[in-house]
Amino acid sequence: MTTILIWISSISFLFYGISYFKSAQLQQEFVRYGLQKFGPLTAILELLGAVGLLVGLISPLILLLASGGLALLMLLGFGVRMKIGDGFWLSLPSFLFMLLNGYICYVTWQRYTA
Repeated sequence: MTTILIWISSISFLFYGISYFKSAQLQQEFVRYGLQKFGPLTAILELLGAVGLLVGLISPLILLLASGGLALLMLLGFGVRMKIGDGFWLSLPSFLFMLLNGYICYVTWQRYTA
């Protein structure tokens, strides 16, 4: 089951990371957040996290770092969206991806330290 969740998360972050560089609309979202300087960095971190999740299928330490990093990134994204007044429903995707990657990180930690 965890492997399926890893694939879902990885594909999603690959899609969003690549989309940032191709979509003016996604780039405008970072302007709306007041974080336009951080848009490219966020997209690169999403891409690195996505690749890290896949590499993590054979390396638990990489999986732990990638899932933890993506969970933190989504926690920050959730906080930004709530701060600018998007409300919970518009912020829900970042919250769900935070939970998903937090779960992957937790399960990996349990296996890695057992």
